Amino acid sequence: MREFIVEADGGSRGNPGPAGYGAVVRDAATGETLAEAAEYIGVATNNVAEYRGLLAGLRAAHALDAGAAVHVRMDSKLVIEQMSGRWKIKHPSMKPLATEARAVFPPDQVAYEWIPREQNKHADRLANEAMDAGAKGRQWSPSESRAALDTPPAAPEPSGPPGDAAAGAAKARAALAEGRTAGPAARPVAAPAEDDIEAEAAREAQAEAAVAGAAAVGDAAAAASGRVAEAESTRQRPSTTAPGADAATAGEQQLPSTPGWSAAPDLGAPATLVLLRHGETPLTPQKRFSGSGGTDPALSAAGREQAHRVAEALARRGTIQAIVASPLARTRETAEIVAARLGLHVSVEGGLRETDFGAWEGLTFGEVRERHPDDLNAWLADPEARPTGGGESFAETAVRIAATRDKLVAAYAGRTVLLVTHVTPIKTLLRLALGAPPESLFRMELSAASLSAVAYYADGNASVRLFNDTSHLRP
Repeated sequence: MREFIVEADGGSRGNPGPAGYGAVVRDAATGETLAEAAEYIGVATNNVAEYRGLLAGLRAAHALDAGAAVHVRMDSKLVIEQMSGRWKIKHPSMKPLATEARAVFPPDQVAYEWIPREQNKHADRLANEAMDAGAKGRQWSPSESRAALDTPPAAPEPSGPPGDAAAGAAKARAALAEGRTAGPAARPVAAPAEDDIEAEAAREAQAEAAVAGAAAVGDAAAAASGRVAEAESTRQRPSTTAPGADAATAGEQQLPSTPGWSAAPDLGAPATLVLLRHGETPLTPQKRFSGSGGTDPALSAAGREQAHRVAEALARRGTIQAIVASPLARTRETAEIVAARLGLHVSVEGGLRETDFGAWEGLTFGEVRERHPDDLNAWLADPEARPTGGGESFAETAVRIAATRDKLVAAYAGRTVLLVTHVTPIKTLLRLALGAPPESLFRMELSAASLSAVAYYADGNASVRLFNDTSHLRP
């Protein structure tokens, strides 16, 4: 069995502030550098950036050899202890990242070790290069990777697309051997005490709260009362209002074409995902759970009328260049009605499917409360909890949706694509774009056949352009 060493780091200039990560994969036997990855990720905290670095390193190692044994070395005691299973992951921004990292390799193939910061210089340097690139309005490129002081100047640099760990793993073979972190024997450095890490975690929680801003305040228990209905995908970590009801519309105002202040660099045309929730089905007005694990209802007559109305609205706007739909019947039917009006083809993407609600499929919220109260309470309180009968947790859904988002943003760079999907995927995309915690999903109203939109820029930042627009449904 092959053995790899993965070293990863992340940083934030401000915590929260402009953040980036770096990761390197080495051959454990020879010390040869096999791959490098780095990326500027916009505004984030130190710990989130560190988790992103870990994930990139694991993915790069997996691209090299999925059957390899992996030894992860990081100077973040918090990440190492949490990924080793010795400390509980409490913060909602880190849980999905940790879940995603654990899914890259089987657990018995990965070991974790804390190392002092001076032994993690290679990954630290890459993270800083990524942040430097972000400050200049662009992403890190392997050509920017500077040779370490003890690396011969003639050592070739790795090549590959910016920040693409898989491509780097395939091409970056030639340079930067063990000497990048080696050097004169250093005095052993003790790992941080648990009390210090607790303090760090508290500071990180405050920083994350700053990133989320005014996002989710309130009582989850109140959200779980009778108002949480429209389980028909409104069960979005629990949606607290009935998405079937109209909310104030966002209109069709045009927002600035670049994120942030007017002095921001020109990042080119973004990939814009226009998010359309499918029209009503017979289960929608009954407020029943309708995910991807039970029956697959078609649109009702009201739902088909909604689809025709949104098709006319999108035709007037004239901005949609492609259509991608969830594989479920209600989304494909909605998408085909819109596509016929716009003269476009519908592509199907499995990652856009609704959450699997297990044994709750077809039940009302009240029925679930009566039959499975303990499971429901756990599900309302913890994004990693699954519905009764082995459904899908919201943490698992978030991992799936994030991967699907990344694929679609890459495929439709500079274009506007309509995604016809469900409440859970749409709310998750919006939550991730805002950097908001899972509980923010309680605070979102999302009506049947509503439109939302998110633009994704080359620097990794996202701009929410529209939310729950239902103006096209009014007579």
